[in-house]
Amino acid sequence: MAQMSFSIVQSRAIAALTPLPVSVETDLSNGLPQFSIVGLPDTAVREAKERVRSAILNSGFEFPSRRITVNLAPADLPKDSGRFDLAIAIGILTASSQIQSTHLPQRLASLIFVGELWLTGSLLPIRGAFAMAAGFLQEPSAESELVLPLANQKEISAIGSKRLAFAPSLREVAAHLVSQAPLIGCKPMPADSVAAGPAMDWSEIRGQSAAKRAAIIAAAGGHNLLMFGPPGVGKSMIAARIATLLPSLSHAQACELAAIQSLLGAIDLQRWQRPPYRSPHHSASSRALIGGGQPLRPGEISLAHHGVLFLDELPEFPRDALESLREPLERHEVEIARVRDRVCFPANFMLIGAMNPCPCGYFGVRHARKICRCSPDRILRYRSRLSGPLMDRFDMAVGMEAPTAQQLAGPEAMPTPELTSQILRDQVAQARGRQLGRQSCLNSRLGVRALQMQAECDPQAKQLLMQAAGRWGWSARSWHRLIRVARTIADYDGEDQIKVPQIAEAIELRRAVDVVAEPEDFEPARSAQLPA
Repeated sequence: MAQMSFSIVQSRAIAALTPLPVSVETDLSNGLPQFSIVGLPDTAVREAKERVRSAILNSGFEFPSRRITVNLAPADLPKDSGRFDLAIAIGILTASSQIQSTHLPQRLASLIFVGELWLTGSLLPIRGAFAMAAGFLQEPSAESELVLPLANQKEISAIGSKRLAFAPSLREVAAHLVSQAPLIGCKPMPADSVAAGPAMDWSEIRGQSAAKRAAIIAAAGGHNLLMFGPPGVGKSMIAARIATLLPSLSHAQACELAAIQSLLGAIDLQRWQRPPYRSPHHSASSRALIGGGQPLRPGEISLAHHGVLFLDELPEFPRDALESLREPLERHEVEIARVRDRVCFPANFMLIGAMNPCPCGYFGVRHARKICRCSPDRILRYRSRLSGPLMDRFDMAVGMEAPTAQQLAGPEAMPTPELTSQILRDQVAQARGRQLGRQSCLNSRLGVRALQMQAECDPQAKQLLMQAAGRWGWSARSWHRLIRVARTIADYDGEDQIKVPQIAEAIELRRAVDVVAEPEDFEPARSAQLPA
């Protein structure tokens, strides 16, 4: 067989959740020994020269003493990380005829190599392997096969496709090309990889029946909730337990979330199919929340996809970080645009916020030994950190007071004492089932036209809603969000039509959103004062 001095090996780059084809062209020519990589590589790709040289030598092959040029095409696509190491090494070995086989051209055309090399020739796990494998399996070609490091096998086990193969080292990949010996395939996900269930229980929260009711409604319809009250009343505890009320993710939803997590190398198989719960620190930047960086990475709102994003001490977050949430809360996705890149990450999450009534936390709080000495201007500036457009995107709010000594010492005070966390999860699942069976989506995702069809109010409830909207001058967004909450309350209560009790409760929860921004006395138990 004539010696080859040129080879083409297929690999993949990844942009957001989409794998992009990359052809690794290797040319060996006469001249002084030199190794060049072109095609818009970053520092990690350029450093592949040293990794590939050592991996080839330590795998028992010879490194050619010739002029080596590796082109990563297309040239205008940025290349990052060490995922091209394996393809570059295979390209050099085939171009130098150290790998020879009658069917080698056909084999190279049908195989796609992705992996980072140790200096010993072993393959390291790569970041974004799940997203790459999931996107690869959606490509139209059904004959190609993706070769990945064996270290990534466990996290990709949920996909279970015959088009995925895993190799421990460069030597095994080379042997596969020569003898067509099969590489390692996908293994079923181990049974112990799925978490048994939530460890947190609602019985740990004493009192706060109104806040619990609001949290259950939020979970039932996927609504955004704001809790406000003094420190230590249980806002964070309730927020952490909202995710435990959500039903398990479907296989497709779990794979979509795992693909996002894989871009950061943070797949948690112990919580497979459990809705995520994210609680970033209030010093998080807008890039940390919505995503960014170079290369572009998902932020907290995407890592909370199909789950809960909890922002504690909401006014303490940077203003630009909070304002960056406005569009994703409406579109349920975030589009990040840079000079060279433009990517879109999914961001379908529930936003749960918590805040104090003032900087010290005790303004207007009854039965508190600590006295608030914050000036009116300071309180107004504190609450003004939350803009009107952002507050308008909260579906409801609830005020909280410190539990009494009797509540702390006595039995748990649930809205109904016999309710347990499991019963609450079942009730939330039933309410969600009604919504999905009726309109194929949660009430919080209903469009305006669908809302008019699915959220029908009886005449008295509609009159009450119009009186409240006329008195407090709600925006169109507030009007629609209020009706969505009322529809969820009706679904949770088992009502086919929105009636006065449901619309009155939704008005009270919506009115509490306006109370947060008002510079008047803080009244946690305040209800909507409807006109006579």
